[in-house]
Amino acid sequence: MKKLAIIPARYASTRFPGKPLIDLAGKTMIQRVWEGVYNSNQFDDLVVATDHEKIADHVKEFGGKVILTKSTHESGTDRCGEVIEHFSDFDIVVNIQGDEPLVDAEQLRLLLSAFENSEVEIATLGSPKINVADVKDSNRIKVVVNHQSDALYFSRSPIPFERNDEGYPFLKHIGLYGFRTKTLKQLVKLTPTTLEKTESLEQLRWMYYGYKIRVVETSIETPNIDTPEDVELVLAKLKS
Repeated sequence: MKKLAIIPARYASTRFPGKPLIDLAGKTMIQRVWEGVYNSNQFDDLVVATDHEKIADHVKEFGGKVILTKSTHESGTDRCGEVIEHFSDFDIVVNIQGDEPLVDAEQLRLLLSAFENSEVEIATLGSPKINVADVKDSNRIKVVVNHQSDALYFSRSPIPFERNDEGYPFLKHIGLYGFRTKTLKQLVKLTPTTLEKTESLEQLRWMYYGYKIRVVETSIETPNIDTPEDVELVLAKLKS
């Protein structure tokens, strides 16, 4: 299988504008993400997808490959859908968020391993390392799976609801996605749904239209940067 990694990097951000270019101990965030993916040795090619010339110029400066995309994309998946048209001979595409400066090689390997099963169209990760606060936190996405580890539902709410104390093994979703190329091309053409908008979770659109999402369990979780407050946590990890 020929595998492509795409790092969507949007300059505009409601909570943290320009965050791909913030300095993290001497390197920008986008450079740290790129180096983490490159050094994982899991992919045949790697490209940054951005809508901003400043990010594109910086990626070229440190030797990365970059493609300028439309500024109208509503999600990283849509941005990946535009980029894949330039890489039609790839079998698997992985979307690695541009705010994951500590991206882990083993996480990427685990995600890609799902595609050894020819029936898997989409894969993502779930972590059993979830506490009571995470379960209740609407910013921590929960996922319930079936006996084949395919997702039944993703939610910001605690799922399942604990009517009885059965010690249910909650799973926290980790937002890395892998796709078969043909599947990604289909997904970006789907009409948005009310369900997806209600939870603000784009994967619910795919499931609504009948696509299965294989969830691979991992105990590895790396901090991402959503707000300026998250920077200190990442810097502490870099120093440790």
